[in-house]
Amino acid sequence: MDRNADAPWSKFDPEAYVDLNYRTPLEVDLLIVRLMRDYFSGCFANGVPDSVRGVDVGAGANLYPALSMLPWCEKVLLLEYARPNVEYLEKQASPAGYDVVWDPFWDVFGADPAYRRVEPRSRFGEIVRVERGSLLDLDGQRRWDIGTMFFVADSMSECPEEFQRGMTCFMDALTEGAPFAAAFMKESVGYRIGDQRYPAYRVNEHRVRESLTGFADGLEIHDLHHVVRPGHEGIILALGRRNSAVAAT
Repeated sequence: MDRNADAPWSKFDPEAYVDLNYRTPLEVDLLIVRLMRDYFSGCFANGVPDSVRGVDVGAGANLYPALSMLPWCEKVLLLEYARPNVEYLEKQASPAGYDVVWDPFWDVFGADPAYRRVEPRSRFGEIVRVERGSLLDLDGQRRWDIGTMFFVADSMSECPEEFQRGMTCFMDALTEGAPFAAAFMKESVGYRIGDQRYPAYRVNEHRVRESLTGFADGLEIHDLHHVVRPGHEGIILALGRRNSAVAAT
């Protein structure tokens, strides 16, 4: 059984990952963007609190989770462990602005008035900070007011204990009432980026719901039957708000 520490994260190729998954936008990603856009807009329909802080855990070479938080946040942290991905994200958050590959995703966000009021490139450069760190090392301090985690807890290890620990660490990073979005590759048996193979823990709708129920209010699970590569059976998107529960120790 491959654990997170066994995976070749230092050899992760972000450009290959973007070429494979985002250079040409996939129907399922655009659907996820719409669902996430509408959910977050609904959560803030009655106004945006002061000093909202956002986090994208295990950001990797994917900007659309961070883009989803731009209208609501004073600051957004992109937490990422693999050094090549950290370097990619730092380049995207530089004054030069992020790559045009992300424009079609922002176009979907921009169908909502709250997003349309934002100039995304300048806003991204102003409020986004990149930090190298692991999901599994989060300290349980509930400091972020909105959060995303896309293809991380299920795509870093084959170990069920590490999957649940990752889910707990993510949820315990969020303040009470914080909206969140988390996505998972359904029944993934692992994946390849370039010449490297990376592990996965096989999850389905029931497993995702079970791992989140104790932490979330108003939980929505979207079982999206889109297959984007061999070795999985679809994509699961979970939306909800962090409740007041304290994780068991």
